[in-house]
Amino acid sequence: MTTRKSSGSTTAAPAKRQRAGSSGPASERRDHLVKLAAEIFARKGFQATTVREIATEAGILSGSLYHHFDSKETIVDEVLSTFLDDLIARYRAALESGSDPRTVLSEMVRIGFGTLEPHRAAITVMQNDWNYLRQFERFNYLVKAEDEVEQMWVAQIKAGQAAGQFRADVDPKLTYRMIRDTIWVAVRWFRPGGRLNTTGLAEHYITVLFDGLATGERTTQKG
Repeated sequence: MTTRKSSGSTTAAPAKRQRAGSSGPASERRDHLVKLAAEIFARKGFQATTVREIATEAGILSGSLYHHFDSKETIVDEVLSTFLDDLIARYRAALESGSDPRTVLSEMVRIGFGTLEPHRAAITVMQNDWNYLRQFERFNYLVKAEDEVEQMWVAQIKAGQAAGQFRADVDPKLTYRMIRDTIWVAVRWFRPGGRLNTTGLAEHYITVLFDGLATGERTTQKG
């Protein structure tokens, strides 16, 4: 993708990723506003959402919203960084468990599907507004996080190949990207309260991933 130079207020200030650590009504109000804005971003798209719309849905004046956030970029920054911090911390814990590659990869699949409910809005924003947000310097961490996550998965797939647990004739990076897309695209059709919860969804996918769909001998050949 060809990126253009950032312009406008989006790049006027560096990313502000430090979230308020205080407790009490003000902190609770801020958290409520972040969640509400995240839902609007997911529903309408970040670019199409205005500060006034967020304030109106929250039942406050735009000026009151600016008491908590200096821009809508700061709000989406908090939404996305919270999701990525949680996701990467969980992936790191899985990698540090010392389990064999297949066990670790299975856990990483569970972690991914497990984010569909608590981080549904953030995942939707990532899918819909990724190309727009990554143009701006304050969102450079999105690309860095994507690269770190890819390295984690690819390294684990390669470790499984070296250990003889995974087929040696599949491309690790392509395999990761197919797994990644399967997990994140599920946010578009998965509905809480349906026939499968995220745990059941993950286990079904793990079965297909490792055991395949076809029965009998493999019909695919290398080369």
